[in-house]
Amino acid sequence: MNLKLDENIPAQLQAVLKDLSHDVDTVPQEGLTGRDDQTIWDAAQQAQRFLITQDLDFSDIRRYAPGHHRGLMIVRLRDPSRRVLIQRIQAAFQTEDVEGWQGCFVVVTDRKIRVRRPPQSNPSL
Repeated sequence: MNLKLDENIPAQLQAVLKDLSHDVDTVPQEGLTGRDDQTIWDAAQQAQRFLITQDLDFSDIRRYAPGHHRGLMIVRLRDPSRRVLIQRIQAAFQTEDVEGWQGCFVVVTDRKIRVRRPPQSNPSL
């Protein structure tokens, strides 16, 4: 899976996800640190990458509707320390069918992973 880590996700997660066979780049590596959300979003979409972030500005499912992008994960943890973030995201990528998250809106919390999938097209059309 092609992933982009926002600047609020620990950079150490890049190596962890690469070890799980994902292609990962980061906002800081691309010189986009501090840039506005739309610039980050556009960069992720142009590179056809699933964006992982803690930024609640991306949490509007109407704006980031499933099926209209490559995929988006919002991480919402009570204790968003680097260690806990890395452990939780790593666990999600080790235990879930993340390849099936393409085009989805995913929210990861301490206890749950909620996946909003694109609407199914009508096969009779």
